[in-house]
Amino acid sequence: MGFGISDYYRPIPELDHWLRRRVRMCYWKQWRYVRTKVKNLLALGTSKRQAILTAISSKSYWRLSRTLATQTGMTNDWLKRQGLISVRALWMKAHGYA
Repeated sequence: MGFGISDYYRPIPELDHWLRRRVRMCYWKQWRYVRTKVKNLLALGTSKRQAILTAISSKSYWRLSRTLATQTGMTNDWLKRQGLISVRALWMKAHGYA
């Protein structure tokens, strides 16, 4: 008996979504100041209005990681370029689907 990659696919996409959201939250927390958040969101292509409204919000980091501004700025492609590895892609590769 040992450890290996599971054949059970069902939790993989949900885990992938959770990890991306968690990484977005970490970037949001790392940016720290309103000015920095707005500047970075604008550089990533978010509209000025959405960037400002999201940056001044007092909601939690976790909740803000799922807003329109953070998801249009920190897209899945952007996260991939930052070095985030997709669990789903790894699972597919390990099982010979990709």
